[in-house]
Amino acid sequence: MTPFPTLFLSLFTLLSTSSPGLVLSQQAGCDPPQRPRPFPRVRPRPPLYPPGLNLLPTQPPNNPGPLANRARILFITQELKRNITYDPFNYTGTWVGNNYCLFKGYYCDTVPDLNITGLASIDFNGARFGGRFLNFYRYSRNLPDIALFHANSNNFSGVINRNINQLRYLYELDLSNNRFLGAFPFYVLGATNLTFVDLRFNRYAGGVPTQLFNIDTDVLFINNNGFANTIPTNFGNTPASYLTLANNNFSGTIPTSIGRAWNTLKEVVFLNNRLTGCLPYEIGFLGQATVFDVGGNLLTGPIPQSFGCLRNLQYLNLAHNQLYGLIPESLCRLPNAYNFTLSYNFFTQVGVQCRRLIRAGTLNVRRNCILGLPDQKSTAECGRFFSRARTCPRENTFSIVTCNISATASLVDARKLEEIAAPPPPRTYAVLEKDHH
Repeated sequence: MTPFPTLFLSLFTLLSTSSPGLVLSQQAGCDPPQRPRPFPRVRPRPPLYPPGLNLLPTQPPNNPGPLANRARILFITQELKRNITYDPFNYTGTWVGNNYCLFKGYYCDTVPDLNITGLASIDFNGARFGGRFLNFYRYSRNLPDIALFHANSNNFSGVINRNINQLRYLYELDLSNNRFLGAFPFYVLGATNLTFVDLRFNRYAGGVPTQLFNIDTDVLFINNNGFANTIPTNFGNTPASYLTLANNNFSGTIPTSIGRAWNTLKEVVFLNNRLTGCLPYEIGFLGQATVFDVGGNLLTGPIPQSFGCLRNLQYLNLAHNQLYGLIPESLCRLPNAYNFTLSYNFFTQVGVQCRRLIRAGTLNVRRNCILGLPDQKSTAECGRFFSRARTCPRENTFSIVTCNISATASLVDARKLEEIAAPPPPRTYAVLEKDHH
């Protein structure tokens, strides 16, 4: 009878070396697969108003001249003031008189089509307004010239009505950390000028519409809600540079269309959902990505060799999944590797370059099944995991390389690990925390 430790080691070796998805099989002379065609866009976007328009210079708040929609804005402001029962920073104490440009949280600029001063921006971030009837739609529909509406960390509620598409200059909408609930606010999709959409830390639930990933926005934050069901298959249509779906209840697989976002997507965070299946090789097309995070899911299978093409990647989190096999050396040769976390999986093998990153503290492989490294899972736990046959669909794609990987490797071999400078903090990780409460 074969002793169990020997059998266990043999099983590790078999799973780490014999899977067709774990061997780099790009044939000599073969070009990498062509990058998928992105969803058609008009970039850069056309301006919100004709660039040749001779606009009145911005007037000082204390002497703005005639004000656009003065009566309408004063009326809705006083209505909101009556409904605010908690105002720790005394916003409403300044909402007196007829010059709304002097109101705290209000910012004025020239309204292009009227060429007079109007209310261009609302900034209630962190105001922490309290009250039972802080209805977003009732308020916002009376701000026809608004371009930015930021209201993080308040108690706004109600619906986002279809008339939001009539706010012709609105291009930033931040309603995070409020009391919105129900299904995804579908009418946001009609506000076609939006470049910044932040709906995180609310109580939305259910699926997200397919159209969400067709809107032409640069920033899309929908983390920390109750969104569920599968991620729509057109996910890769999004032109967003910063995208987080973290801390929801999404299930199913990562759509293979993700590769279509190769020329725009910089940071994407799927952290703490219930995603299953295997990592699609199309992730390797994301050559602009600096952050890729799928930690805290139920993903399995090996790391595709195409991950060695993520030449701008700085932060990689695959922790707390059920991934296995070897860690590709091409991944550990990426020139900008700063923080790669692969802990709490079932990886079984690392090469020379990956061991250099481990020693440098750049690569975290704690709680895996890698023989000879400290702080790994027990033989019994690894044995139980590998006692079941494990396969992935499209196993033949794990050896696909989506770039000239030798060019990437040569960049890394010449560098010194100790010279890696800390990159700027990722924008998406900052939004995983409530900003003001």
